[in-house]
Parts: sequence; C-alpha cells; structure tokens
Amino acid sequence: MPFPGSSCRYRGAVRLSFGIVCALGGAIVVLCAGCGGGSHEAAPPPPTATTAPPTPTVQTPRPVPKRTSVTVVVRDGDTGGRIPNAVVTVRHATRRGPTRFALTHRAVLSGSAWAPGYAAASLRFRFDRDRSATVLLYRQATQWPMYGGGPARTQAVPAIHVRPPFRIVWGRSFHSLVEFPAAVSDGVAYLTHIGGMLYALSMANGRVLWSFDMHTTQEASSPAVDGQQLVAHAKRGRVFVLDRRTGRVIWSIGTAGEIESSAVVDHGMDYLGDWSGRIYALDLKRRRFRWIYHDGCKITASAAVAGGTVYIGDYCGRVLALDAATGRLRWASSAGSPVYGASAVAGGRVFSPSRDSGALVAFSTGGRRLWSVSTGALVYAAPAAWGGRVYFGSYNGLLYCVSASSGRVLWTLAAGGRISGSPVVVDGIVYVGSFGHQILGADARTGRVLFRFPHGEYVPVSGNGARLLLHGWGGVWAVEPR
Repeated sequence: MPFPGSSCRYRGAVRLSFGIVCALGGAIVVLCAGCGGGSHEAAPPPPTATTAPPTPTVQTPRPVPKRTSVTVVVRDGDTGGRIPNAVVTVRHATRRGPTRFALTHRAVLSGSAWAPGYAAASLRFRFDRDRSATVLLYRQATQWPMYGGGPARTQAVPAIHVRPPFRIVWGRSFHSLVEFPAAVSDGVAYLTHIGGMLYALSMANGRVLWSFDMHTTQEASSPAVDGQQLVAHAKRGRVFVLDRRTGRVIWSIGTAGEIESSAVVDHGMDYLGDWSGRIYALDLKRRRFRWIYHDGCKITASAAVAGGTVYIGDYCGRVLALDAATGRLRWASSAGSPVYGASAVAGGRVFSPSRDSGALVAFSTGGRRLWSVSTGALVYAAPAAWGGRVYFGSYNGLLYCVSASSGRVLWTLAAGGRISGSPVVVDGIVYVGSFGHQILGADARTGRVLFRFPHGEYVPVSGNGARLLLHGWGGVWAVEPR
C-alpha cells in the first residue's frame, strides 16, 4: 500500500514529464522547419476547376448508310421468257449480282439493258417507288420490220418458230381493205388500209396506240421500221418518216409520181419506185435523195436489196439491178411482161413475177435468165423463197412450189380462189390467201394442208417470235400456238 502522499508525488512527476516532452517537441518542430538548406519551395496549391486537366475526347463512329437492294428482271418482249444472260447497268448503283443492285437512296435512275441477239435499250428505272423493275428486250431475228420480212423480200423469217394449231388472242376490224401486211417490231404492228390510214397496234391486245391519216386513197403498201422511226409511202406520192412511239411526223418528202412500192430500209436508205418511172434512194439521215434513176417505165413493184444491189421490176417487163450506193445500172433483163410485184433474192438468184405472161422468172444475180414457169394465168404477186424452193400463186387459183435451182414444179395446191398476194413461209409452213376469202397453211415440203382460216384476201401473214398476224379483207387477227 503506497505511502501517504505518494499519489501526489506521482502526479507531479507525470506533470513534469509532460512539460519536458512538450518543450522538447516544440524544439523539434523548430529544428525541422529549418531543414532543407538555403532554398525553399512552396507546396503547390490544391487543384481547382480552372487548372484541372482536360477530359479526353471520344470519336463516335459515323453511321454507315443503309443500302436498299433492287432487282431488274429482263424478259423477251415477245415470248415473256426470262433472258438469263442479259447485261444490266444502273447509274449511281452498286452491283450485287448480274441483275441486283444496291442504292444509297431511292431515286429515278437511268441505265441500260442488253443481251446477245437482242436490241439494246436505254431505260429509266423508278426506284424512287419500286424495288424491282422488269425490262423487255426484243430479239432482232424474230421481228418482221418490213414487207417480205427483210430487204431481200424472201417472205420468210427463219428464226420465227410459231406453228398451228392456233388460238385467236384478239382481232381488229378496219372495215376497209388491207392489201399489204403489217410490219411488226418491238411488240407493235404497223399497217395501212386502202383509205390511207396508218395504224400502230399493240401485239399484246390489239389496242390502237396511234393512227395517222396520210390523206391518200388506194393505199397499197407496207411501212418499214428504221430504229425509232417508221417509214411509210403514201400512194399520192409522199414519203413520211414518223416517230414510232407517237405517230408524230418527223419529216416528209415528195416524189414525182404515185407510189405503190412498200418501204425497204437497208443501211439507212429507203429504196422505192413510182409511176413516173423513177427509182429513188432516200437517205433517211440526211433527209434527201442520194440518187434518182430515170427508168422511164411505170413502177409498182417494191424494191429488193441484197449484196449492195437494188433489184426492181417495171411495166416495160424488165428487171433492173442498180448499185445501191450510186444508182448506176448494173444490168437489165426481160421478164417477158410487166413486173407488178416485188422480186425475191435468195441463193444467188432473183425470182420475179411476170404478170401478163403468167410466169415466174429466175435470173442469176448477174442478170442471166435461168428458167421460167408458166401458169397460163396472171401472176401478180411476189414469190417466197425458202429451203431451196420458191412459192408463188397464180390467178388460176393454184399455189406453186418449184425448185429454186431448176424451176421444176414439185407440187401445187388449190387455194380456193385467185391468188393475188404473196405466199409467206413461217416455221416450215407456207401460208397463202386467196379471193376465196380464206387462208391455207400447208407443209412447205409436201403441200399437205395443215391449217385453214375463214378469212383472207391478199398477203396472209406477218408476226413476231410469239404470235402471227392473219390478214383478212378488212381486219387482222393475232394467233398463238395452243
């Protein structure tokens, strides 16, 4: 037990020790404050809002624009079948496949389409409202752009494979004689009737797209297609060049006499004859006659063009061959009587109808007379040439099939009436119209009748790769295979 007074002594010692420690502590603080040598740096101030380091900027990726996918389908304009190897371009679009494209924004865009054997088309696509488009291209070999099918006037288009049995798709009456057949191209048929009206008809439904009054009478010729133009000869002695889409006259030019020649377009030239005995080469680009040959005899026949030569018959009974570029006469040979209809050129031969002698006459393309076949009646119309054979009709009511090389008669067919129009061969079948008001179709090799139609008069048929047009006295009917 502690001694009395010891607690007081202990507390005093504690107080003394604390005081010493406090004194020493003060000295230590003073000593420490004097440390660090002769230089002195103040501590930096605490950071404030104005001295804070900048916050790093984060780059946000720019959004990739969403592309719209569009498709172009290319089909055959006649048959409707898809064309697998078509080439399509669309401006301002990214290609994603042969006919698929990607657009950054919807718009009306220009482009084109093409395929081997087809005419190219320049287009405008309505991709501002549609995501797909259908383009129609037309195979050039299956069009019927002029009377006779082409410049050589063979009355045959070998690439067209359309044959009976048929079904009628549509018909249209004009209540006026249709003597010459329609020219057919790109889904439209162009034809005239005796009253001088020129029509454009849709091959799809027969609708009249436009009509044009040529202010003539006794019209007796077919127009011809030349690109986006249509060339038509008015009987009164005028050539019209029209816009095919609208029927608007682009320009026209007159001739010295009346015209019965159907238009024939070859390398931008239209060749024709007139009643004044002149033969014309009309330059369709320069809009003027390149040359005029003065024959001196009335001409009703249509011209045929082959190998740079124009072949045409006259009422003096001659067949003339002219240089297509210059109009220089190469040769003239006698057919025996007036040549009313066109000649056909095939296989190095020229086949011409001799009206009054009632014969078909064959010449070499050099002008040598080879053979003739007499029928004993008038032979008005142009013949058809196909497969080494020649077909022609007579006022005796018979259709003749003869060898192109020798003129030997292979078979004949009674047409039921006088034949004044050209026969036509399509897909191995020869068609003929007659004044018996019917059209017959026969096997072109054997003459066996395969088809009968209760309307017909002059030239029976034209058409395209999907349909034929059958021509009656005052109307036409579109037919297609059943």
